[in-house]
Amino acid sequence: MQLKELSAQQKLACPACGGEAQWNPAKQALVCAYCGTESPYTLKADGEVVEHDLVTALKAVPRSARGWQDDRRPVRCQHCQAISVFSGAQQGKACDFCGSTALVPFEETGDIIRPETLLPFAVDEPGARERVRQWYGSRWWAPNNLNEKALTDTLHGVYLPYWTFDAQVGARYTAEAGTYFKNSQNKKEIRWRQVSGRIDHFFDDTLVCASRGVHPQLVRAVEPFPTTSERLKPYDPGYLSGWTVERYQLDLVGAAQQGRQRMLDAVRQMCASAIQADTQRNLQVDAQFDEQTFKHVLLPIWLVGYRYGARDFQVVINGATGQVAGEYPKSWVKIGFAVLAAALVGLAVLWLEGR
Repeated sequence: MQLKELSAQQKLACPACGGEAQWNPAKQALVCAYCGTESPYTLKADGEVVEHDLVTALKAVPRSARGWQDDRRPVRCQHCQAISVFSGAQQGKACDFCGSTALVPFEETGDIIRPETLLPFAVDEPGARERVRQWYGSRWWAPNNLNEKALTDTLHGVYLPYWTFDAQVGARYTAEAGTYFKNSQNKKEIRWRQVSGRIDHFFDDTLVCASRGVHPQLVRAVEPFPTTSERLKPYDPGYLSGWTVERYQLDLVGAAQQGRQRMLDAVRQMCASAIQADTQRNLQVDAQFDEQTFKHVLLPIWLVGYRYGARDFQVVINGATGQVAGEYPKSWVKIGFAVLAAALVGLAVLWLEGR
């Protein structure tokens, strides 16, 4: 009799109670969410982190890079437009990014590139909650009743889609360098001279987030992620078991443009820093990009989304490093008292000087 190969969902079932085994950051293992039994399922721990040639990939996306290798299905939130990829056990849950239940099936179209590597969660849920509480406690301008709300009840672990880009960049630059001096009337002037030079730099894992569910300024604030080959793991559905995955909404073309611009900005800054002068102007940079590669990875965050008054706010915790960044409402009462106190101090100083 020929045996059928088990599906990923069957392999991840708890051998004790049949529940779903989930990746546990504290134990760094698959653990049943119901009875706590560790799963015998062997996760892929070692493997080559493949960097793909960018120019080739922009011309054609390989069919082998499609699909999620398990029963995951994408859904779009009609409120925030985030596209989440849920497993069968997660169907029917609310959007992790805004809390809305208005989720509709999303039909995959075009060439979808599957992530080949991921960074597993290292910060567990209790640790993430404590970091959020500490962060809230340090927000002096926040309303007092903000701490009274159970904001950490909306804490969710999410894998965000990222593109990483490598490139060897050689750049020639020209500029006018200025040196300050005093003329015969003892007035400060600038003596200009032409300068030129070259900068060579290798960019390794320039990150471009492809999420739409998390506010861009927050994910940039909790970067970087440890994307070294020692920390990244080969894609395995087991690492994603029990977690929400967001599908990328910034495709490879758009991400490559953003990544290139970030490298250009960094190179321009390097060229400016290389000029030995009091001041400078008319900096011109001609950059050449070689050995351009990319990879699609999933990176972990803890996310708190809440509504205060008429506005939505988010707090993001880097799931690997614990770095926190967030938004919060401002108390106009506290701001008003601060302005009033500053005005009173100013009046007091003027009164004392008048005496």
